[in-house]
Amino acid sequence: MKAIGYFTEAQFASINEGRAAMDLHVLERNEIVFIGRHLHTSRTADGYTIEDIVNQIVSGLCEHALASIQRHASYIQNPNARDDGYGNLVYDRAVFEMTARKPRAELYSIIPKGDEYKPNKKGCR
Repeated sequence: MKAIGYFTEAQFASINEGRAAMDLHVLERNEIVFIGRHLHTSRTADGYTIEDIVNQIVSGLCEHALASIQRHASYIQNPNARDDGYGNLVYDRAVFEMTARKPRAELYSIIPKGDEYKPNKKGCR
């Protein structure tokens, strides 16, 4: 497990407001940790390279990403589309696990929302 960054103050406040509204524990530390096993397994199964995954992480964790807190999913998502190089405009979503690494958020996965053409599918460029 490695600390890889922080939420912006606005993201951190929004996450904690959403969690408190659902009677979930709030994050005590504004720190994002990363293990990467699930993320690597999921994205490489789709054919993405390590460089692709790094680009997804950077985009998903950008300062403009907006928080969404739901009972079974907590994430921030870049509201700006990114050309993924495979014929898609994607909105990178950084999904967090916020219980196992309490009081910090673990970057659990990145989902490039809108990636109709994945690298391992025929027809992508």
